[in-house]
Amino acid sequence: MSKNIRNFCIIAHIDHGKSTLADRMMEMTGTVEERDMKSQLLDSMDLEREKGITIKLKPVRMNYRDTDLNLIDTPGHVDFSYEVSRSLQACEGAILVVDASQGIQAQTLANVYLALEQDLTIIPVLNKVDLPAADVPRVSKEVINLLGCSEEDIIKISAKTGENVGQVLDAIIDRVPGPVGDKDTPTRALIFDSYYDDYRGVVLYVRVVDGKISKSDEIYMMATEARGIALEIGHLSPDMVPDQTLDTGEIGYIVTNLKTTRDARVGDTVTLGRSRTDEPLPGYKNVQPFVYAGFFPVSNEDYNDLKDAIEKLSMSDSALQFEPENSPVLGFGVRIGFLGLLHMDIVRERLEREYNLDLVVTNPSTDYQLTLVNGEDIGIKSASDLPDVTKIIEIREPWIRGEIVVPNEYIGGVIQLIVSKRGQQKNLSYIDERALISFDAPLANLLTDFYDQLKSVTSGYGSFNYELSGYQSEDLVRVDFYVAGEIVDALSVMCHRSEAQSLGREIVKKLRDVIPRQNFKVALQAAIGGRFIAREDLSAYRKDVTTGLYGGDVSRKKKVLAKQAKGKKRMKRFGKVDIPSEAFTVMLKRD
Repeated sequence: MSKNIRNFCIIAHIDHGKSTLADRMMEMTGTVEERDMKSQLLDSMDLEREKGITIKLKPVRMNYRDTDLNLIDTPGHVDFSYEVSRSLQACEGAILVVDASQGIQAQTLANVYLALEQDLTIIPVLNKVDLPAADVPRVSKEVINLLGCSEEDIIKISAKTGENVGQVLDAIIDRVPGPVGDKDTPTRALIFDSYYDDYRGVVLYVRVVDGKISKSDEIYMMATEARGIALEIGHLSPDMVPDQTLDTGEIGYIVTNLKTTRDARVGDTVTLGRSRTDEPLPGYKNVQPFVYAGFFPVSNEDYNDLKDAIEKLSMSDSALQFEPENSPVLGFGVRIGFLGLLHMDIVRERLEREYNLDLVVTNPSTDYQLTLVNGEDIGIKSASDLPDVTKIIEIREPWIRGEIVVPNEYIGGVIQLIVSKRGQQKNLSYIDERALISFDAPLANLLTDFYDQLKSVTSGYGSFNYELSGYQSEDLVRVDFYVAGEIVDALSVMCHRSEAQSLGREIVKKLRDVIPRQNFKVALQAAIGGRFIAREDLSAYRKDVTTGLYGGDVSRKKKVLAKQAKGKKRMKRFGKVDIPSEAFTVMLKRD
């Protein structure tokens, strides 16, 4: 009975209390026994619990007032907004959680726009009202301005103590409409997440839109044209509970006999083999990564393990895209595309922990589009792929449209920061005591430490959200780095000509700190094409060869030193500098 079903998700800025609210709801509805309860129960990954953030969306079914409530807990960080947009398509309602002490942040706005686009019913909730710093009247006013709701629509709760959480459950049943679907038409179900289980194969999380799926049915994926069998179906509360069927409007899981998640892409439509539908569901737009980094194993023997690990990981993370890469210095590796730096960090930690790999990660870069003299358009993902400059007409780099929400007193500092990154401020609007600054900027300049600088300029109060706006033609050059006269391609970077000189100087200085001294003098140089723009020298270790000499003519001393200098010269010719792995992430090194 779809009138007794409510599908909803929780959206909020990072750290505003989504997972804690989900815990209280599961407690109040008796979904989880008290002895099994722990905080942030749905954040099952070790990394999620350590960092205190949600990385993967997680569905759970609860029962309250004879109604099945299907909740999808979503991440709050900007890098994972694709997870949010996926869960919104499986729901009819969204609980918007706003921290009563912090107010509306950039990610809150972004998630609200996503929910409004999907035409969801939004239930505004003010969390942490029990904190001494909570300013309920001010934040309520912000929420009313944003949603155009009335004061009575806002539910004021404390997810930690459980105060008024019952009102939220009631509001879901009273305000959120039940799912609309036709149970007599051919089956259509939306895959909103999938992962690979070593023992059971590919597991799909689906929302049944029309018809129903029963155990042992033959299923058919419309986009990939893969066939499989529903070995087991059921719902999550929060562990897997097998059922006989999944009916119209329900959210649940299907264990299939598929061998790879490439057969069951997120956003695809599942239908039955015997009575197929011709109309797929609208699905999702493909996620385009825009940060790329090379991952290399410390020892080349581990290359196959690295490849297998990334393939397994990409099965549960639809945003990961990768291709093999080869570097003269680092050997064989894989170039991976990410949605942002946090995403890259999480993937690196998961590879190191879950698959016991030792990795060298190169400086993150973005992708560029080139138009060549022969009229061909090509894309490159790293500076070392750039063809000869004489063959290129123009280079286009990705720009983003960003939004920053800050208290009014920090506006000046933030605008200065945007300008220093070659950004252009577009708009400035005020939400009570806060300002919303819209701007355009080149993505490459925001990759390394923009978020950290924003936090320090705004004393931690600034929040930032962005989306890709397109590619613009710029005067870009490739800066190469030489160690002891040899070019190291993994260090090459693309940058704007006006910033090349200062960037070159900065990186050779940092390289001087990380590359160990040798027995001979080593030159570290930065160059554009054949022209050197910066240089630092690593001085040689020198043994005092004159200690055994005492008295006598000075020419004896000179003779010994000349002999040493000759040896150093020969050493320099045959000497090889071993570059440590820290040198490849020198861009991420803080000053």
